[in-house]
Amino acid sequence: MHVQSDDSHKHKDKYKDKEHKHKDHKKDREREKSKYGNSDHKEFSEKKHREKERIKHEDVSTDRHKDKHKDKDHRKEEIKPKKEKENGFASPHRGKTEPDNDHFYDSPKSLKRQRDNDETEFKPKKIKLENDRVDKKGKKRKQDEDIKPKKTQKNKKGEVADGKKKAKKEPEEKWKWWEEERATDGSKWRFLEHKGPVMAAPYEPLPSKVRFFYDGKQMKLSPQAEEVATFFAKMLDHEYTTKDAFRKNFFKDWRKEMTSEEKSKITDLKKCNFNEMGEFFKAQSEARKAMTKDDKLKIKVENERLLQEYGFCIMDNHKERIANFRIEPPGLFRGRGDHPKMGMLKRRIRPEDIIINCSKDSKHPKPPPGTKWKELRHDNKVTWLVSWTESIQGSIKYIMLNPSSRIKGEKDWQKYETARNLKKCVDRLRNQYREDWKSKEMRIRQRAVALYFIDKLALRAGNEKEEGESADTVGCCSLRVEHINLYPEKDGQEFVVEFDFLGKDSIRYYNKVPVEKRVFKNLQLFMENKQPEDDLFDRLNTSILNKHLQELMDGLTAKVFRTYNASITLQQQLKELTSPDENLPAKILSYNRANRAVAILCNHQRAPPKTFEKSMQNLQTKIDAKKDQLSDAKRDVKSAKADLKVRRDEKSKKAVETKKKAVERLEEQLMKLEVQATDREENKQIALGTSKLNYLDPRISVAWCKKWGIPIEKIYNKTQREKFAWAIDMAEDDYEF
Repeated sequence: MHVQSDDSHKHKDKYKDKEHKHKDHKKDREREKSKYGNSDHKEFSEKKHREKERIKHEDVSTDRHKDKHKDKDHRKEEIKPKKEKENGFASPHRGKTEPDNDHFYDSPKSLKRQRDNDETEFKPKKIKLENDRVDKKGKKRKQDEDIKPKKTQKNKKGEVADGKKKAKKEPEEKWKWWEEERATDGSKWRFLEHKGPVMAAPYEPLPSKVRFFYDGKQMKLSPQAEEVATFFAKMLDHEYTTKDAFRKNFFKDWRKEMTSEEKSKITDLKKCNFNEMGEFFKAQSEARKAMTKDDKLKIKVENERLLQEYGFCIMDNHKERIANFRIEPPGLFRGRGDHPKMGMLKRRIRPEDIIINCSKDSKHPKPPPGTKWKELRHDNKVTWLVSWTESIQGSIKYIMLNPSSRIKGEKDWQKYETARNLKKCVDRLRNQYREDWKSKEMRIRQRAVALYFIDKLALRAGNEKEEGESADTVGCCSLRVEHINLYPEKDGQEFVVEFDFLGKDSIRYYNKVPVEKRVFKNLQLFMENKQPEDDLFDRLNTSILNKHLQELMDGLTAKVFRTYNASITLQQQLKELTSPDENLPAKILSYNRANRAVAILCNHQRAPPKTFEKSMQNLQTKIDAKKDQLSDAKRDVKSAKADLKVRRDEKSKKAVETKKKAVERLEEQLMKLEVQATDREENKQIALGTSKLNYLDPRISVAWCKKWGIPIEKIYNKTQREKFAWAIDMAEDDYEF
């Protein structure tokens, strides 16, 4: 405390005697403070106040020269922490490299900063010198104390800003798991911790003004029955509610939720009036669309909070994103195509239905208050975090990690490496199944022809299904006689097979393809004395085929054939379609055409988007407007050339060049729009994304981008780049599948 008051006296003396204000004075006083940090400082201060300012200055100067070498190390120790405090971070230790001469202290401004910082370190309050002005009444202290937190706040903001920058660069600093050794004991993780799922929101009863009518009379439903009724009311405008199977299944499951009194009254779905319910939900939908920005922001903030709390897990000391952490709410099952179970009730999933998987030594997820989980597991041989059994098909549903996670990435990488291994032995396998076409055993012939279709046409193997449990979709092994037609000659081609059946997700597969003569003869043999509903390959199923494929190559399945053929087709198409002379839009069009060839091979179709026609009209309008601009620009060039012939000056010459560049720019813009229109038209019924994400080795696309200087963002969006970070990092421009 004495040092503090003494220092205050020094400042007062300084401003009383302005003639002594010079660099040496400030430098000497800094020496005094640095040198006399102990009891000697007290004696020196008392002596100094008794003497005149001139004598004091001489004594201090003399004293400094006497004790310079004696206290050299002491001064370094005093100055070093000051320097460290100057920018808020520790500086490297200077040691003996610190300057020993007086030039080290020559900067009064730096000394002032050092002293201020040093005083901040030791004194609860500080008198700040700023531009050689001090408020003698002490008013400056309050301001300094206010300013200081603001500076700290500013620094914190800076740190937050830096944090945001780091967050933006996070994909670049992503965990490079592909550079680490993989576990060989079959374990998927060593440590797993998460918060569990977000349960579906509880049912909110309808307002009393929203009524339900049965046979023209208002009827109050029980909460359970009302909730299921709202599921149907929300779909009144959908074609599903007109389908007999949907209505029948809904009514059957709805009655299970009714009270005995409701069951006795509600016996016919046609007499039920859900209109007021339907209008209520339409109004809610419109209100959501008309929400203010503030309301939307509140929802966004809440969703972000849930994402941060439940959307990430800790796996092996790394933070990994979870794909979907919400439990699906109850509703009515739709299914794809004419699914026999459409309209059935998807029951509410409760905590008692849920199995949690995490580490024993982790902090276990807590169930909602008053409930408990079905089971708590610690199985590191599986990759799922949460599982439950759904009520329609009895299938198990999972909460898994995001596609950009290590587990998903390793699985993708292994899938494409297996397909690359097939490339090494595919010729041997093809020769073998061709030999098997001549086998004396019918089962071997059927297996060989099916394998030919899987290889040549990229057909799925097809799974065994129980009748009435799913839509009538088939794969290669489950084809029926009614699904193919044989033509010895058609459209100028020999031995044509016409396929027409519903594949996965009830997508129609229709294809006419010429086949080898021996395949054609075998198909005729397989179809003899069979009815249309009989199996084409009656001595073959998926299990038999997959067992045979495993014998041919470790890890080989029908899907590996699809992956191999898709990837090799993309690589070949890119080599054929890409021209070095093309500009960027033309090269991207070539890529999409190569991708489309794969999508057609794999039968990845889609219905044209509802907005397709409108978007094409808008694009055509832009193209027409751009053509008009181009015509005007060309006329301007002609006019400028005419002026140049007359004037023959530099200004006219520059005008011609400028207008020529404008024409070139407009021509390039027009070409981009026309390429875009071509691309959209060609892809209106083709789903490029399915093959790009699931069947095409991403290293092929990355290598193509690097080879031709195409930004990877033109091929993969942000989510896809995160998913394929391993491929982007490891693939060079000379990569070959």
